[in-house]
Amino acid sequence: MTPPVTIIGAGLGGLTLARVLHVHGIAATIYEAEPSAEARTQGGQLDIHEYNGQVALEAAGLFDAFRAIIHEGGQASRVLDQHGAVLFEELDDGTGGRPEVLRGDLRRILIESLPAHTIQWGKKLAGVAALGFGRHELTFADGSTVSTELLVGADGAWSKVRPLLSDAKPEYVGASFIETYLYDADVRHPAAAEAAGSGALFALAPGKGISAHREAGGVLHTYVQLKRPAAWFTGIDFSDARAASARIAAEFDGWAPALTALITDGETPPVLRTINALPNSHRWDRVPGVTLLGDAAHLAPPAGEGANLAMFDGAELAKAIAAHPDDIEVALTAYEAAMFPRSEAEAVDAHQILDLCIGERAPFGLVDFFARASKGETKGAARS
Repeated sequence: MTPPVTIIGAGLGGLTLARVLHVHGIAATIYEAEPSAEARTQGGQLDIHEYNGQVALEAAGLFDAFRAIIHEGGQASRVLDQHGAVLFEELDDGTGGRPEVLRGDLRRILIESLPAHTIQWGKKLAGVAALGFGRHELTFADGSTVSTELLVGADGAWSKVRPLLSDAKPEYVGASFIETYLYDADVRHPAAAEAAGSGALFALAPGKGISAHREAGGVLHTYVQLKRPAAWFTGIDFSDARAASARIAAEFDGWAPALTALITDGETPPVLRTINALPNSHRWDRVPGVTLLGDAAHLAPPAGEGANLAMFDGAELAKAIAAHPDDIEVALTAYEAAMFPRSEAEAVDAHQILDLCIGERAPFGLVDFFARASKGETKGAARS
């Protein structure tokens, strides 16, 4: 008999795990630090791939609900040089295998698919103690405790569950992203909107780049990419939005104004996103009663695969548990045996994608990559 599954983290991976377990009649409880599903915005647009994210949604019985939230036209891509010249462009003809959806919409359909009270909100994990024989005791910031026979860390980059399995910690990869938004872009920021096109924009050079995506409702969501030491960013006061934007924009002096407007005209304070990663080959020896999924298991630079992999992990773990209801260790061993090589290969690819974007061959390395992807020679994961 499968014991109830305890999941730390109500991100896409943890929610998918709980949903697929529910489909198989297995109980689960998610403990989430945030006070509610509406506590914060859930980031931007995701392209959900037919070979992992969509497979997970099929297993969750949510494919029709997923199709209903797709942002039509969002699969278009273009690469520009720093002067705004188009080096590569591919329109969205509706036949691709990576339709775009808002992360918040995807999270919503997963949450709505779960039984009431599956998610315990406002439960920030403070510590975990091994009790022996595969059992663990969780202590939360509010002082409450719970014990479990099956614990899954779906709690992201700085997982508090990971130390039960591994001493590995995320390390800075040498680049950071700065996030900005423009709203009602076609009316209020027409030059930037025209440069961005109808989907994803990549304006790149060695060591730096401006990547943006058109989202529903005329939103342009931008990530400015800079290959700089971590200390360089600590010298910028991001609490002073105007000064921080000006300092970041100065790194793109001489670039087309339509591109730098994505930085200087930002309508939200610029947010620093430091890029960290676990070792590509991160894995651990089997520890009874506990495992990890998503970024907690295999944090890598953003390359369009993170959410897809987390959801796929969740679905695959749930299916392994359902296939071995009387022997959890067999289930966890089978899940990890498949997950380790899969995540290592994707981590290697993610570092290569980052290099294509801001390495020495930028932007032409990414142009070559997209050209091969359009011929079916790569997975095309960089377009998220």
